[in-house]
Parts: sequence; structure tokens; C-alpha cells
Amino acid sequence: MSTTHTHDNTDFDHEKLWDLIKDIKFGMFTHRHGNGMLHSQPLTTQNKALDEGATLYFFVSRQGEVAQHVLEDDQVNVAYASPSDDSYVSVSGQALIVEDQAKKEALWTPMAKAWFPGGPTDPDVALLQVRITHAEYWDVTDSKMVQLAKMAKAAVTGQPPQNMAEHKETRMA
Repeated sequence: MSTTHTHDNTDFDHEKLWDLIKDIKFGMFTHRHGNGMLHSQPLTTQNKALDEGATLYFFVSRQGEVAQHVLEDDQVNVAYASPSDDSYVSVSGQALIVEDQAKKEALWTPMAKAWFPGGPTDPDVALLQVRITHAEYWDVTDSKMVQLAKMAKAAVTGQPPQNMAEHKETRMA
């Protein structure tokens, strides 16, 4: 996919990043096992907005593999995809289990209760914080018809389609 690519921090702001991920129910959280293998699993982003610290929050089981593995290796990735909107986001960062009861309660939702029936005071509920250090996105703004026309032209001319998506990335820390 040919894209417009920018590394300019001034063009990539937290608001754009949040706009792309806020309605995606699950992010694929990837962490490294002690044996070096990468492992991914869906987690629900609990944020109501992205703060100035570019931090994402998730609830995980304190006894589960995510909580255990981020203690060994805190470098993680969270990937978001919205194929219906043709937008894709990848964030890398540092994961940490934080002890902040007020934050847990502020982020708590009825959906979280489905996974943790004991509520935010349950001792097994851990708050996983991911401080984003790098973010990258691909966002297609052309309609499906325009995309098809570009691909048809590419098939006829033998040249890859141009400007199929806006692609930006930045270091955030």
C-alpha cells in the first residue's frame, strides 16, 4: 500500500491518535515471553481519552500471564485495526502494573465487571499502564470507489497505486 509518510512530531498529535483508536473495542496487546517468543492477546482499552503523557490503560488479572510477563520485559506493542474505517494503528511502549485505586475506579466500566465480577477493589484486578514511546498509523480517507479506481489504474499501468493512505509515525517519549 503506497502511503503518504511523515515523521514530523508536529503533524502527529495525541488527538489524532485517540480519534483513530477510541471506538475500537479491543487492541491486540503483544508482549515477550521469557523464552523470547512474542505473544498477543486482545485487551480492552479503558481510557476515556489519551492524556498528555500518552498513556493507555487496561485491566488484567494480577495472576495472569500479561501481568507476570511485563515484569520480566516491559517493552510491548498494542495494535488497533478498524477495517471498516480503513484505519490501523500500532503503538509501542513501556508497560507497568500500577497501584492506583483511584485510577482503577475512574476507569471502571460495566464491561470490566464482566471479566472481574469483584469490581475495582478485587485484589486480582491489576491496572496495566502502557506509556507510548512510538506510534504509527495508516488512515485511508478515500472512499472505496476511489480506492478501487486507483487499484484498477495500477493494474492497467503496472505501477503501484499512489497515496492510498496517510501514514505517519513519531517518537512520543
